[in-house]
Order: sequence, then structure tokens, then C-alpha cells
Amino acid sequence: MATRARNSGGIVGAVKVDLQRLHGAWMEIVFPRQRGRGHSVMGKWRPETLPQKIGYHFWSVLGTVGLLLLYPLTVIGFATRFYAAKLDSTTTRLGILGVTGVALLGWGLLTVAWGAMSYMEQIDIPLDAVVAVAAASGVATVATALAATFSKVGGRGTSVALAYPFAMTALFLPPVVAALVTPSLEGYVLEPSYDLAAWLLDNVLFVGGVNEFLRTNYTLEGAAYAGMWLGFSFPLGWFFGVVVALANLVRPSERG
Repeated sequence: MATRARNSGGIVGAVKVDLQRLHGAWMEIVFPRQRGRGHSVMGKWRPETLPQKIGYHFWSVLGTVGLLLLYPLTVIGFATRFYAAKLDSTTTRLGILGVTGVALLGWGLLTVAWGAMSYMEQIDIPLDAVVAVAAASGVATVATALAATFSKVGGRGTSVALAYPFAMTALFLPPVVAALVTPSLEGYVLEPSYDLAAWLLDNVLFVGGVNEFLRTNYTLEGAAYAGMWLGFSFPLGWFFGVVVALANLVRPSERG
């Protein structure tokens, strides 16, 4: 029935079915026969006494508020799951060693390009900067291999806890390190990173004086940028993993 509703109603129909399913599941935590019972002999349970009606409507409103907050995250989960499925399909075709080889080739070419420009003196890139990019590329390659491995080994919990964070590490680290050692890239990577850090300190980490502690004890410069994005990669990976799990709960993937 849900499939027919989605096919006939398009996106609006799919959202309606999702919300009805979620709200019904929420109601069934406390009240019986709330989800998909319209065709049954007993029918959907309805409150009869005044206390039942008060509790029923209060629980319903509470669930509606929760849906307004959670469903946008579910939509993000749908999009993330779509692209994650594409990457998973690539991993399946190439295998873990193949994916690692592709990552090694890609980041290796970046390192070679940096080294060539340094050697030909087209851009003022010192040798230690090339070494830094090479090291970051190596870390990204290892992170790619770990992400591919954990996506195949274990269940969804392993993917959420480890595969997604390592994938974020592979994505973030090399560009940040490249910007650290290439002045022409600072405006595209480091300055937005500084603005993001300042916004987080002022608007998120003010609770408990965390922002003052960080400002007093740490300075965002040099390798601290790489540490910042390395620190971001794991919470972001967990976030994307959780919203994908939420999407699977709302609308299970056909891939299982």
C-alpha cells in the first residue's frame, strides 16, 4: 500500500506515507492498534474515557512536534543513503584493495603535482610542504581503506561508528593540509574554517564556558586547522550514519 501511495502521489504522497507510518509507530508505543490497522476487523483503537482522550491527544501532539524536528533529518538521510549506496556499489565492484588503490592513485597524483610545481618553482612550495601533503594523502588513503573495510565488515552499527567517520577523514584532511602549505589556497579553505570555528565558539560552545577555555588554551593556526577538521570528521560521520539509520527506519532500503 505504501508503494502504491508513493507511486501515485509522488514526493508529497511519499512524505505523507512516511509521516503516517512514523506517527503511527509513535502512537503504538503507548496505545494499541494505531498503525496499519484500518483494514482489520477490530479497527483502530480510539480513546473512550476523558483521561484516555487527554493522554491520547497529548501523546499525539508530542509525536507531531517530534516529527517536525526529525523528518528533515530523515530527508538528509535519504540523500546520504543514495550517495552512500553508489559508493558501496563501487566498493563491491572494485573490492577493498581496488578502492584503496584508487584513493592511493588520486592522492598520490596530488602529491606528485605538488612536488612537480615545487621542483619547477612555478609556485613557492617548500619541500617540507610537499612532505606534509604526502603524509596527509597517506592518512587519507588509510582512512579510505578503513572506511571501505568497516562498510563491509559488521552491521549497520559498525558502519555508523567507524565507516562514515573514516570516510569523512579521507575527504577533509588532504585539502586542509594542502591549504596550510599553499598560501594561494588559504582564502578558500583556512579563512572559512576560521569563520566556522568562531561561529561555533560564539553560538554553540558557549555552554559551560567551553568557548572561553578553548580560546584561552588553544590558537587556531598551522596544524591546528588539520586537527580541527580531523575532529569534525568523526562527529560528522556519526551524524550522517545516524540520519541514514533513521532513513532506513522510516523507509527501509530495497538493498536491505
